[in-house]
Amino acid sequence: MTPADGGQVALIVKVATQLFAALGYDGTSTRQIAEAAGLNIATVNYHVGGKRELYLTVMERAHLAERTALEQALARIGGTAPVVAIHRLMDDYLDFCVDHPEIPALWMHRWLSDAGDITELEREYVQPLIANVGAALLPAREAGVIDADVDLEYTIWSAIWSIHGFAKGGVLDAEGRRRGAGDRAALRRFRAHLHQSLHRTLGLPGDAP
Repeated sequence: MTPADGGQVALIVKVATQLFAALGYDGTSTRQIAEAAGLNIATVNYHVGGKRELYLTVMERAHLAERTALEQALARIGGTAPVVAIHRLMDDYLDFCVDHPEIPALWMHRWLSDAGDITELEREYVQPLIANVGAALLPAREAGVIDADVDLEYTIWSAIWSIHGFAKGGVLDAEGRRRGAGDRAALRRFRAHLHQSLHRTLGLPGDAP
């Protein structure tokens, strides 16, 4: 592959990521991707294959970015007081989603049955990450820091749904205007709410930060 080829592949993947995040897999055509990249369909197909192959590439890259961020976040909680570690983990994931809103958008489209014929991604990508977070929180539960009656798996999912929803759609203010992650006041308020909700749901001791 020549440097020019590599540049075209990167451009195609970047444009495809933006379109899949905005319109979903089902709502995006190869022609749209080619036109947005300033290329023809033949060039796109030559470099990355058809729409399905390109989508799989986009989702793989999104997963690798998310997995790397999560592994780094989990590594940082070692040796930290459990309550502080749990809140820090949530902060790290929120920051990742705010910095990379296209990734929550890609997954939210799948929650709405987008790309319904591509069924393996949740099993290969999502479930292992959920299991890793659950395993990281298990010592706190065994130590009695987390309430034993809490459904830990559903709590993790609830945090993901909430964070993805805010990163993608934001909230409405009193005038009906949408305030998203780019609004510092809205982000600060959402973060405080998230900390408080998680603290109460898990039954953590003390006050939420």
